[in-house]
Amino acid sequence: MPEAPPFKIPESVLVVIHTPALQVLLIERADHPGYWQSVTGSLDSADEAWAEAARREVLEETGFDAHAPGAVLRDWQLANLYEIYPHWRHRYAPGVTQNTEHVFGLCLPQAATPRLSPREHTAFVWLPWSEAADRCFSPSNAEAILQLPRYVHGASVPTR
Repeated sequence: MPEAPPFKIPESVLVVIHTPALQVLLIERADHPGYWQSVTGSLDSADEAWAEAARREVLEETGFDAHAPGAVLRDWQLANLYEIYPHWRHRYAPGVTQNTEHVFGLCLPQAATPRLSPREHTAFVWLPWSEAADRCFSPSNAEAILQLPRYVHGASVPTR
């Protein structure tokens, strides 16, 4: 009998990928068509640094390298605590119902075509920030996108 995958750590990153003109990348979940989101994912281990998790998730979900020339990853110093949707709780240890999500922004010099993993995401779209916020299924993701103009104008410190 195959071994069950380990439980997810209830700490994650949310990375709002955007351009200087505030165009935001959204990707559609493969397991829930119509669920549009920014890059997100749990820490791989309890000692994984937030910025490393953000870089790893961006690379895994879009193929974009946060270290590429012109790319700027910023830790927004913002954390959201939210209730894990019931249909995803089986991925976590019994009794875990909340997740802490750390928010980052990744500014790319221009909109680019991501390399999506068909297991995770089936489509992408670049939208003006306010339209992107309206399309997100996750309230914390939508709220992060609504904060984008504030963070683009220098309110946070680059992580590198």
